[in-house]
Amino acid sequence: MKTLVLIAAAGRGRRFGGDKRRARLGDGTLLMATHARAGQCFADVRVILRADDRPAELGLPDQGVLVSRRADQGLGASLSDGFAALLAEPEPAPVAAVWLGDMPWVDPATVSALLAEAGPGRIVRPTLDGAPGFPVLFGRDFWPALAANTESDGARAVIRRHRPALVEIPVSDPGVLRDVDRPADLTDADI
Repeated sequence: MKTLVLIAAAGRGRRFGGDKRRARLGDGTLLMATHARAGQCFADVRVILRADDRPAELGLPDQGVLVSRRADQGLGASLSDGFAALLAEPEPAPVAAVWLGDMPWVDPATVSALLAEAGPGRIVRPTLDGAPGFPVLFGRDFWPALAANTESDGARAVIRRHRPALVEIPVSDPGVLRDVDRPADLTDADI
C-alpha cells in the first residue's frame, strides 16, 4: 500500500527560544535528523514549512515541501494546509503519517508495526504506557476532516470525532513520545 509521511515543521519553537529546527544534532540539525529517520520508513516524505522558509537553508530538498500560510495559527492550521494540498493531488495515497519535526528518535520497527494496521478507514497511533505518541497514521477517509480542521491543537479533535476508527498500538519505543521543547532536551540525544 502506498503511504507517505507528512512532517509538521512549521512551528516557531517559542518554548525552545529560537528555531529549534536548526538546532545541532549529530552531524546535522534536528529537522534534518527527523527527515532522515522518516525517510528510512517512507519512500514519500513531505514537510510542512512556513511561507517564509527556504528548504535549502533548513538542509532539506525543495521536493516534497508543502507550505502553510496559516502556520502561526497553530499545528491544526498547518496540518489543515498540508492535508488540503494532499487532497489536491491527482492520485492521493490511501494513508499519510503525521510526524512531528522534533521527533527523530522513532524506531523504524515501530513504524512498520503501525503500517501493518493502517488503511483508508483507520487512524493508527502508537501508545507508550498508555500515553498517545507519534507518528499517527490517517487513512484517506479522514483527510477532508483534517483539511477542514480549525482547532489549534493539531488533529486531536478529528481523532475524538472518529474514535471508532482509532487503532492504538502499544509499543515499547520511547521515541514515540520524545520530542524537543527546550535546548536541554538535546543534551543526551543519540540518534
